[in-house]
Amino acid sequence: MNIELIPWTEAEPDDIARIFSDVDRSYLADGLPTPYTRDHVEKWLSEEVLPKEGKRGLFRIIRVDGKCAGDVQLACKDGVYRRDADLGYVLLDEYKGQGVMTEAVGRICAEAFEKLDILRISARVYAPNLASRRVLEKNGFQLEGSMRQAVCKGEQVYNMLLYGKLCEE
Repeated sequence: MNIELIPWTEAEPDDIARIFSDVDRSYLADGLPTPYTRDHVEKWLSEEVLPKEGKRGLFRIIRVDGKCAGDVQLACKDGVYRRDADLGYVLLDEYKGQGVMTEAVGRICAEAFEKLDILRISARVYAPNLASRRVLEKNGFQLEGSMRQAVCKGEQVYNMLLYGKLCEE
């Protein structure tokens, strides 16, 4: 299996739109538009990706054997939190359970610590999302805390877990 991380600027907008339209949203924030269109891609690209890429963030499409499979990205925080970056990722169902996201997260974290002026990477995960928790733990993230009843997704209420990884870890 060949896993590549492709900058958003080099990926096809229609592929990006398909990933975000087709991804399982069970453990995602509600703000992601449905369907996710090419217009959404172009807006995110112009407002978030292009101004931050390589300086205040990294935005990558995951390709598996040449096919778009998901997204992994880091965005630096501001103010007193400016040396921290938030990690987020999604993966299409057909690629889950194959180590794709574990590999992608490992690669983007290494690139981020090399290229961005950060000391740590943070990730927030809904407590029942065991697969995502395993991805982080396999990449050396430590569970740093739990925000009780912090997420309301549909009719469900979840605890939100905070994971962190330091540059030297």
